[in-house]
Amino acid sequence: MFETYEFLVIAMLGSFILLIFSGFPVAWILAGLAIIFSVIGVTTSQYLDWDTYYMNDWRIYGTIIQRIFAQMSNWVLVALPMFIFMGLMLERSGVAERLMVNFVNLFGRFRGGLGVAVILIGILFAASTGIVGASVVLLAMLSMPVMLEQKYSPSFASGIVASSGTLGILIPPSIMLIIMADQLSLSVGNLFMGALIPGLLLGGLYIVYVILSAIFNPKVCQPPQNLPPVTMGLIWDTLKAIFPPLALILSVLGSIFMGIVSPTEAAGVGAFGATLLAIINKRFNMKMLAEVCRKTTITTSFVFGIFLGATAFAVVLRTLGGDEFISDLLQSIPLSPTGIIVVILLIAFVAGFFLDWLEISLILLPLVGPVVVALDFNLVWFVVLFALALQTSFLTPPVGFSLFYLKGVAPPSVTTLHIYKGIIPFVLLQLLAVFLVFIFPDLVLWLPKVIYG
Repeated sequence: MFETYEFLVIAMLGSFILLIFSGFPVAWILAGLAIIFSVIGVTTSQYLDWDTYYMNDWRIYGTIIQRIFAQMSNWVLVALPMFIFMGLMLERSGVAERLMVNFVNLFGRFRGGLGVAVILIGILFAASTGIVGASVVLLAMLSMPVMLEQKYSPSFASGIVASSGTLGILIPPSIMLIIMADQLSLSVGNLFMGALIPGLLLGGLYIVYVILSAIFNPKVCQPPQNLPPVTMGLIWDTLKAIFPPLALILSVLGSIFMGIVSPTEAAGVGAFGATLLAIINKRFNMKMLAEVCRKTTITTSFVFGIFLGATAFAVVLRTLGGDEFISDLLQSIPLSPTGIIVVILLIAFVAGFFLDWLEISLILLPLVGPVVVALDFNLVWFVVLFALALQTSFLTPPVGFSLFYLKGVAPPSVTTLHIYKGIIPFVLLQLLAVFLVFIFPDLVLWLPKVIYG
């Protein structure tokens, strides 16, 4: 039998799930529910005798304000706008265009080679930016017309582009990992290093799938025609195209991994490096700088708007006893500790069909984190697993943002059905990566152990 406060917890979570489908901005839904249920809680607590109830007066609003101030003064989160700026500036620097031309000329002559080239560029771009929207749009604009011209199946091409673009949310530097580290008070450096091998593993699985598809299902792609011969000049041009993003990756991740700078300072290095690349490629001007700054401000405001709404929502939910309710509910499941972790990952996967990764990270992760610790699992390993499961949210309809980004810039001949069919194998590969990391925890734990001991 539920306690009275537990009914309020269930009602609050249920209201959030229902209102998501209203199309109203998520930040306002979270903040509005926090206000409504805090009023209900304080008002009813004055008339009911709730021995286990915590919300007894209006000081709850003081707690919300203090938590919001603490969130906004968090030094780690300063990295977010700088990483966003870095991604947007790199998108306009001309680096990706040079990479695409040289990779297509070098690798595109093999059956499936063009798809492999797109995935390799996606990996490089992921480790340079961490901005999924920018990666998907840029890869789609550069590669989709070429792949369709070379007789690639629209579904196959769509799946390659959408999945390659989503690697940026997992391969560090990743905005998602920064936010997850903040929510559970983990080291950003540990999470970055823990996610590096799984991220590269996922990219490797994509490449293997494309090669095998090209071999065993020739209908999905044809060998390209009229490509220049492979020469030392072409190889040298390709190496020169790889060097700038590689130098940026090493300057950002290398400085973090070697302990030279904090992730926040590394974000500043990355922002400066991306600007420098735009200057070197003669793409930089004041109009472009103003546009990048404007988009950085809009994106950062969107993220922090959800942050503030989720903070208020989490404070009220926890004050209602939501932590204990979720913990008791999960631990009462008649499964082993490993089974409970599987249930949590399944919840995250299903939630990704309807919610963005940001809402799930800010609401669900802080609730299940203490349960994972109580079950004696390594929290860094679990967070990387959780991030892998959440990555599917970019590819699963109806809220898969990568699908929207791709459809918005894809040629008219590419339909929504093509995109949906194309992403199915890549979602399955993401789930395979979750399984591999679940079975082999050292895929996450080995690198942090080597670096930090």
